[in-house]
Amino acid sequence: MDLKNLRTFQTVVQEGGFNKAAEKLNYTQSTITFQINQLEQELGLRLFEKIGRRMVLNQAGQQLLPYAAEVLAAVDKMQNFQANLSECQGDLHIGLGETLLCYKMAPVLQEFHQRAPRARLFLRSITCCEIRDELLRGSLDLGLFYEDIGGFGSSLRTVPLGNYPLVLVAAPEVKSDFADFSTPDQTLPVPFIIDEPDCVFRQIFEEYLQRKEIRLDHTIELWSIPTIKNLVAGGLGISFLPRFTVEEDLAAGRLAEIELDWAVLPAAELRAVCGLHKNKWISPLMQLFMDLCQKHLTAAR
Repeated sequence: MDLKNLRTFQTVVQEGGFNKAAEKLNYTQSTITFQINQLEQELGLRLFEKIGRRMVLNQAGQQLLPYAAEVLAAVDKMQNFQANLSECQGDLHIGLGETLLCYKMAPVLQEFHQRAPRARLFLRSITCCEIRDELLRGSLDLGLFYEDIGGFGSSLRTVPLGNYPLVLVAAPEVKSDFADFSTPDQTLPVPFIIDEPDCVFRQIFEEYLQRKEIRLDHTIELWSIPTIKNLVAGGLGISFLPRFTVEEDLAAGRLAEIELDWAVLPAAELRAVCGLHKNKWISPLMQLFMDLCQKHLTAAR
């Protein structure tokens, strides 16, 4: 079996289609189609079905995917043994939660580049659920995220990085009007400004509101924590965020903390982890990055 065809198959699945796989691998689409056809002929079965104008992975393809990932991971491992493993070099693909990337990673990245100047980092800011899913698919080497996302089975292993408290914040003038988020069964005409629905701390606070039967005016959904903070500081609503993202704003008086009934919260803090697939070989480069995350993130709590 030609390993090139197997890698093309994995890339088609990871990229979500033949066209995107061709762009990723710098092939023509006809080359992608030819290699997939070769793989199907070798296996004696179809891996994709045409639904409308799209080629969709069928049941056989889904069953092949973990075997392909295991074979290609083993090949990558052997190729790494051909190099000088004492040197940290090569590419590293990492998914990060936005709050961790924006507020925690600067010292990690600075020391990483000092100690591994020949390495290339490819960082993606995506949701914790997306990080988990891409680690399971094998399209990321490492992921830094909050594990409070409903579990990820036995296919991932994680290294704990620390627990981070959460806080409800508003501009001081907004807090003076809406200071009571503990009394149950009330309607508060103030907007909730927060990240997208998959956001872990959004889900925690929305569950709190449900338990307390507290109804807010509406939700303003944004994809940028700095923008959320700016709008809240401007008096446009409240937000529920990791405390480390607003510590400077609280100290400067731009934001004020609103007390909650912590006994009712499903979680008072987030558990940050560095995750990888259980079958992933930990290269020296990956080990360096994980060590630096533990060094700087656990010390910075």
